[in-house]
Amino acid sequence: MQTLRRIIVLYRLPIAIALIALGVVITMQMKHGIWVSWIFFLIAILMVVAHFMIGPITLIQRHVEDGDIEGAQSLLARVKYPNLLYKPVRSAYYMLKSNFSTMNENYEDAETDIRKSLDAGIADKNVEGGAYLQLGMIAYKKGDKKAAYENLRKSVTIGLPDKDSEASAYLQLSSICGERRDFRGMKNYYQKAKACKPKAEIIVNQLKEMDKYISRIPG
Repeated sequence: MQTLRRIIVLYRLPIAIALIALGVVITMQMKHGIWVSWIFFLIAILMVVAHFMIGPITLIQRHVEDGDIEGAQSLLARVKYPNLLYKPVRSAYYMLKSNFSTMNENYEDAETDIRKSLDAGIADKNVEGGAYLQLGMIAYKKGDKKAAYENLRKSVTIGLPDKDSEASAYLQLSSICGERRDFRGMKNYYQKAKACKPKAEIIVNQLKEMDKYISRIPG
């Protein structure tokens, strides 16, 4: 069933052309053939619309879950006209592209794709918050601390999908405040990060390191 679905999704255009050709033959060869062939024309039209407005995005999730990054990227590459995608699908398309660019440390493309995803509109507030979290982290790595601070603040205001992400955002905000010598803000964001009770080992270790630093700050 999965194989059949994959074939239909990946080869919508050739199948649509074949259905149109079949419909034309039936119309010409049979008396009142149009009463039969119209269904082939309708299915063909729906397949063409789906090809350009949905693309292969529905197949990508399985590749991501299986850790098949190359397979997911090859499917993304099949989208030739992303601006024709239905807006929620377009948003997901650009977000996936940004994730892959981030993995490859291509932060310029990642930032561009995240903004395109936001422009297309993200219905889920947690996903939107996650997008601003990514923008904040990218800006920090690029040395733009002002943009990093603004995007990180926006991410926690909108909302994040889990406590680990929230703690990560607050820790980065705390770090930025420390670099600004804003120790009050640094402690405030550190306490918020700690209150999230993150489970990820890397964030827990960051909290411990931050705790050592903050304990030496007077006041």
